[in-house]
Amino acid sequence: MGMAIYFVFFKKNPATNIPNTDGIGTNGDTTTFPDSNTGQNVTNNTSNNTNGNTDNTGNNIGNVVNNNLDNRFNTTQSKNLINKITNLESSNISAGSGNLAQFYNQQDGKFYKISPDGTIVPLTDQVFFNVSNVTWAQNNNESIIEYPDGANIYYNFTTKEQVTLPTHWEDFSFSVDGSQIAAKSIGLDPNNRWLVTSDPKGQNVTLIEPMGNNADKVIVDWSPNRQVVALSATGDPLGSERQQILPVGLNQENYKGLIVEGQGLQIEWSEDGSKLLHSVYNGSSDYKPELWVVDATPDTMGENRKPLGVNTWASKCAMADNRFVYCGVPTTMESGAGFTPEISNYVADEIYKIDVQTGIKTIIPSDGFHTIETMTLSEDGSTLYFTDVNDTGIFELEIK
Repeated sequence: MGMAIYFVFFKKNPATNIPNTDGIGTNGDTTTFPDSNTGQNVTNNTSNNTNGNTDNTGNNIGNVVNNNLDNRFNTTQSKNLINKITNLESSNISAGSGNLAQFYNQQDGKFYKISPDGTIVPLTDQVFFNVSNVTWAQNNNESIIEYPDGANIYYNFTTKEQVTLPTHWEDFSFSVDGSQIAAKSIGLDPNNRWLVTSDPKGQNVTLIEPMGNNADKVIVDWSPNRQVVALSATGDPLGSERQQILPVGLNQENYKGLIVEGQGLQIEWSEDGSKLLHSVYNGSSDYKPELWVVDATPDTMGENRKPLGVNTWASKCAMADNRFVYCGVPTTMESGAGFTPEISNYVADEIYKIDVQTGIKTIIPSDGFHTIETMTLSEDGSTLYFTDVNDTGIFELEIK
């Protein structure tokens, strides 16, 4: 449906694109956040702009510091900035302790970790073929492994313990200490569809909230402060361009709702759960995804809501702490990309470091042509790991 909407309303005639060899990105002065009512409808390509204008992605470039000029076309660099650390067909990357990373290899069905010296080491000899998704515990060497047929298992990589979980559970999330999981329990009868919690082995099940026919409107993502277990787009109707999102607590708390400016909600929690980075799209953004940040504790829910003036998806971002976030940001973006993200699959990304307090955006020096799929920050904050939509393997970029 999204692709049909895009081709009917937004698809433009193809044009010849001439690479800009004078440098990618912009230099600009520091400014404040863009006004929350300002749309990002842009048709012209303005680069190296210092007057608070926008580039051809719709991104506000008046407060971007570009440290990446000409790196993509510089053939004299002695060392690559971005390095491919494995060619394995990798998915579900998770940050391990220090600057380690761990992942699932789709080719041989095994899990691996990347040591500080770049060595690829199996996490276990156990083979798990055809895995569709992996949810990692943040602090424990555990995961929930999902299969296309609905089968789910808990696996402990230290003890090699394996436990089968109910097949009607999906969309798992670990609590920050790894002692509990949350999931959607999808019964055949809508009256038997619940948001549930349990221990990681599926015992001590607690019914949190009924979902009925609204399971597809619920995002299960346990906040780092353990106070919010999911977000539900079932709040009061606010028209076609806005939504009220209801935070779901463990004990039927009546938390204040969050107002988001559009559809296609994607989220990323800050380190302590005090802020929520999210992306949505609407008519004001030319139906391009736009990043916002908002306070998200029970006492501050919905306060200090700010647009960051960046057109990208939250799924391409990794929060370093409560103040800084790293994101892959397309260098160009067509109208309607929010409906059909696939149209940006062959567009190169810049890597931004965004200060959510001041709105200052710094382009991190990088090289090569990469379209970021997912991004993870190492536990010590020194390295970004990411996967590329168009290239197998895992890439790393040292940022400290």
